[in-house]
Amino acid sequence: QVQLVESGGGLVQAGGSLRLSCAASGGTFSDYNMGWFRQAPGKEREFVAVIRWSGRTTYYADSVKGRFTISRDNAKNWAYLQMNSLKPEDTAVYYCAADRTGVTNYQLYNYWGQGTQVTVSS
Repeated sequence: QVQLVESGGGLVQAGGSLRLSCAASGGTFSDYNMGWFRQAPGKEREFVAVIRWSGRTTYYADSVKGRFTISRDNAKNWAYLQMNSLKPEDTAVYYCAADRTGVTNYQLYNYWGQGTQVTVSS
């Protein structure tokens, strides 16, 4: 059983930056792909970014490509999402998730954190 805890959310002005962190415990971290997803009020949860277990492959949603960077530290069991050039439409609850095979489809992920709020003001 993998436990995930996100941190780093907050309120930021448009154009600013935030770094989200996800601490993992209870499993072999390097066995899992790590994904970041977000959910805005009244909207479905959507894919943001994923990094495969090895750290060598990443995928991004088109809406964040070039602005967000996902990374991981398999020695310390952490995953990160660096968010730059933030826009008001990035406002959402951000979740990290872990799965051995899941990539961009949130429905395939077995383990989830509690979420962290990101609010971008215009």
